[in-house]
Amino acid sequence: MTLNISQIHMATAVSNETLDLLFRKARTQYCWTERRVPDALLRTIWDLCCLGSTSANTSPMRVVFIISQEAKARLKPLVLPANVEKCMKAPVVALFGYDMRFYDRLPQLFPHTDARSWFVGNHDLITETAFRNGTLQAAYFMMAARAMGLDCGAISGFDLGGADRTFFADSHVKSNFLCNFGYGSGDKVFPRSPRLKFEDGCQIL
Repeated sequence: MTLNISQIHMATAVSNETLDLLFRKARTQYCWTERRVPDALLRTIWDLCCLGSTSANTSPMRVVFIISQEAKARLKPLVLPANVEKCMKAPVVALFGYDMRFYDRLPQLFPHTDARSWFVGNHDLITETAFRNGTLQAAYFMMAARAMGLDCGAISGFDLGGADRTFFADSHVKSNFLCNFGYGSGDKVFPRSPRLKFEDGCQIL
């Protein structure tokens, strides 16, 4: 049994309209209008997503917003053919990455203990923490973007190593995935695929 939103105290839940915007009616977009996304809106979305929790406030996500034609020309040969058109026509292509030296910022981000020492020299823990929390932050970013009226289209079909060399050269950042942002036209959107039922994906112990 699932709860109807009306059964939840409204002081602790968003409206049905907001749930529609974020989940029920939100769809992966493949085609885009020409309406541009202001840089200021990307800054607002960043500020929102950074409020989401990460382990010890590690905050390893880094983003390159690929907007100019010159930047898209650098991205184009890295993307699988099926994804080229949707990326080239999207107002914004975000390359989400994760910083493998995130721990150098922990004296600033987690100042009440020496959290940096937890990670220095521990490659496995660094990789696990950076990838997990960077991915989590990217999901926060997508939901914040939807909340601010943008559509999203996430993509994993591209050359990660090539993206590292092209957009994260001379840094400690590794590429994770791409996501197109803008105002979707609604064209070529597939019927929603089935989702697992609660009983198929969850246990209550």
